[in-house]
Amino acid sequence: MRTLVVEDDLISRNFMRKLLMPYGRCDIAVNGMEAIELFSHAMKSDQRYDLVCLDIMMPEMDGQAALEKIRNMEEERGIQGLEMVKIIMTTVLDDVKNFMHAFKSGCEAYLIKPIDKQKLLKELESLGLMK
Repeated sequence: MRTLVVEDDLISRNFMRKLLMPYGRCDIAVNGMEAIELFSHAMKSDQRYDLVCLDIMMPEMDGQAALEKIRNMEEERGIQGLEMVKIIMTTVLDDVKNFMHAFKSGCEAYLIKPIDKQKLLKELESLGLMK
């Protein structure tokens, strides 16, 4: 599994990386702009991500905007359905507005921080990412 963790907080970033590294390659971006650059490069080099874990509150470009850009990039390339990257929003924002916006924009899951390892692994399994 190839994963992109997008998180501006160092502690959260290291925690997510530690959880996900046993399952494959785990790249890091510290904001939405960096995430878009890495995602675009991965698509162009035909080494697409299987999973993006995306924080909402970040500098330069927030996670909601990054989510929309990722889905637009996939649409432009004709990537749809099960071929699309799985996106899990990982955030402290536990409000209906952000939750609904994320799902309308195309995320598959929404986890509230602090991230529980078992909940994350259960989401990965339900998304077909755990073998």
